[in-house]
Amino acid sequence: MTTPGMRNNFLPPGLVSNLQDVLKKKANTAPVQHDDDNKSNNKKEEEEESAVQSSSSSSASTDDYDPSKPVIFVTNSEGIDSPGLTSLVEALVREGLYNVSVCVPQLDKSFSGHSFTHQESISVSTAEIKGATAYEVSGTPVDCVSLALSGALFAWSKPLMVIVGVNKGPSCGHDMFLSSAVAGARQALISGVPSLSISLNWKKGESQEGHFKDAVSVCLPVIEAAIRDVEKGVFLKSSSLHITVPTSPTENKGFKLTKQSLRRSKPIWQAIPANRNPSAARFMTNQPGMGLQLAQLGRDASAAGAARRLNSQKKSLEIVESVGVSGKVDLIRTVKYFSLEFQESNQEETDENLDFRALENGFVSVTPISVSQLIEPDIEKAASEWISDAI
Repeated sequence: MTTPGMRNNFLPPGLVSNLQDVLKKKANTAPVQHDDDNKSNNKKEEEEESAVQSSSSSSASTDDYDPSKPVIFVTNSEGIDSPGLTSLVEALVREGLYNVSVCVPQLDKSFSGHSFTHQESISVSTAEIKGATAYEVSGTPVDCVSLALSGALFAWSKPLMVIVGVNKGPSCGHDMFLSSAVAGARQALISGVPSLSISLNWKKGESQEGHFKDAVSVCLPVIEAAIRDVEKGVFLKSSSLHITVPTSPTENKGFKLTKQSLRRSKPIWQAIPANRNPSAARFMTNQPGMGLQLAQLGRDASAAGAARRLNSQKKSLEIVESVGVSGKVDLIRTVKYFSLEFQESNQEETDENLDFRALENGFVSVTPISVSQLIEPDIEKAASEWISDAI
């Protein structure tokens, strides 16, 4: 027999009944609030919310911001704990010449390309980096740059320069289209702010964390020169510079202006086994809110423990309910899981002025990145001829 209000499921009836008893007892023992208590609590909540909003809106003005110093905004693709970011920020702060502001993704977003978080809210939380004002964002590097330049987050309205890095791994050739580090610098350029992106040609088994600090030391003269030229108004207007430091930074042969190659990484998709029981997954999908309750009961193996957690994790319960597929039972659909890795492919290009060739030869590669989509004459001619023949 099916209990009223419950859909058919594939779990033992005793377990479901146990969970229902827990919820029923919790409902019966919930304290009753009087109207006066409710009014008092509502007023307190309004005051707390107002205080949070006030604190949030004034957070930028209370930062250690010196209006006499230019602002350097720093982001990366790997998050706040990246040694490349830490080394770069420490070097800029040590100069004592700039307001250093940082906003980075909470998770590694190295291959998110030029992507925004659209039609979703993102969270912003404060972070600790000595000498800098820092935030973490539940979004992409492009989100970080866009949010920072919007004027909604920091005390300043526009930085002198945006620097992205130091990022782990090269972004040469076609990989620049996948690189969220390059995308962050590109977004700054689109917004009218000069930018640099810096990467270290990290090699597993060969590179060490100390190489990030060495990479910053190598790039610091270029960074300082770029900042000086921006202040003079003579820095590049239509392009950003992507700097890639060779695997052994201190042994580099100097800087070399390079061209973007056709090098690309090969995407490798690997099937991985599912870790969840399909029957349990269908049950949680078709019983909105019950999935989290069941997981809580299983972890504690006691009805009392489950009831306590249900009370303390109301917010999580509401999130689970919001993703349930109400009223739909799909007994046929299967779910598969895949993971993506990128594998370097051999390149036959021999031009010594290409980005990856310069790295292989021990040079620091400096590649201009433009937002212009100007088509080369030979491509334009070929396209024109094709269209004429096709139409």
